[in-house]
Amino acid sequence: MAKVLVTGAHGMLGQDLCPILEDNGYDVVETDIDIMDITSPASIDKVFSSEKPDIVIHCAAYTNVDKAEEDLETARLINATGTENVAKACKKYDATMVYISTDYVFDGGVNVKRTEPYKSMDKTAPLNNYGLTKWEGEKAVRNNLEKYYICRTSWLYGHHGKNFVETMLSLADKPELKVVDDQVGCPTWTVDLSDAIIKILETKPYGTYHTCGGGSTSWYGFAKEIFNVAGLNVNLKPCTTKEFPRPATRPAYSIMDNNGLLRDWKLALKNYLSLRIEV
Repeated sequence: MAKVLVTGAHGMLGQDLCPILEDNGYDVVETDIDIMDITSPASIDKVFSSEKPDIVIHCAAYTNVDKAEEDLETARLINATGTENVAKACKKYDATMVYISTDYVFDGGVNVKRTEPYKSMDKTAPLNNYGLTKWEGEKAVRNNLEKYYICRTSWLYGHHGKNFVETMLSLADKPELKVVDDQVGCPTWTVDLSDAIIKILETKPYGTYHTCGGGSTSWYGFAKEIFNVAGLNVNLKPCTTKEFPRPATRPAYSIMDNNGLLRDWKLALKNYLSLRIEV
């Protein structure tokens, strides 16, 4: 039985990933900042020397995209330096590393207009600090390891954290709801991402993979499907990115080719909503 150490185990992805790993026969070691501080090499070494994991799935990250614009130092400390610290520990203890990255490593067609989904080896060019620091994390993994998987995902939602699906459902009673319609990407359920990570670990060679939901939509299209599946009549209106300014620039085109690793995003959303428990 392979021992898997998960960083960020208390996060939205980690809370789905850990039990799914256990269901698939893995011995899971859950860590979060209270157990292992990824910004401290000493803290990491203490846990690694004790647990001696075969695989490390690095979910811990600084994910506040807008706040990263004003606090690059903290975002970089966690996403770049923290990831490098974990990668170096994986090398020392001969563990395979899985790094969860993002579609935000791409520019979304700013420099060259996109019409085809991004392939895993396409050129990266982050538009914001979050994307930059996650890309620096990717580089740290590649520079330190041969036994690694980089899993880029996008538009992530799950039952254990704040996300777009829950935000939309909480706003369903508004007299009018405007949602951006000129940014396109691939919604991804944490459960489907967890299944894809296991599939990659068990069947794929080391390298970089796009682990996002199949198909694509805009944020407006995503919201429309949420309300349709939930049976809610909402006064939903499309708007432009310019009408809804944010501190961090978002890529307009975030569609990635997942090579069939995850099912269509609409099927996943239907499944998610059917399991959702009203609190």
